[in-house]
Amino acid sequence: MKEKKTPPREVNLLELVPVRNMEWETGRGKRVVLLQPKFRNAFLARHLLPLMRNPHYRVKLDEIGSFFWENCDGIRTIKEIAELQRQKFGEAVEPLYDRMSLFLQTLQRSRFISFKNQNP
Repeated sequence: MKEKKTPPREVNLLELVPVRNMEWETGRGKRVVLLQPKFRNAFLARHLLPLMRNPHYRVKLDEIGSFFWENCDGIRTIKEIAELQRQKFGEAVEPLYDRMSLFLQTLQRSRFISFKNQNP
C-alpha cells in the first residue's frame, strides 16, 4: 500500500533568516565587497590558488545591498531587515519587497547566502 504524500509546506519569504556563506570586507565608503573564491573544487583550489595573485573575485555591493548584507546576522528575519531598510532609506527602496526578492534570489543563486527557517 502506498503512503500518502503530504504536500510541501509553503514558506513565507519574510519569515526566513538569511545566513552569510561568503567572506567579505568593507571597501571605500563603508560599502561591502564580497570575496567569492575563484575555484570551489578542492583540488584546483589547493594547486592553482597559491600561484595566483588574488584568489577571489570581488563583488561590490551598493549602499542598499551593503546595508542588507551587514544586517544578515543569522538572527534577523527578512521582514525585520526590510523594515530597517525602510527606516534608513525611506522612499529610495520602494517597491521594497519586490527589490528585496530579486536581490535575495541573486544572492542565493550565487550561493552567497542560505536561509534558515525561524519557525520550523
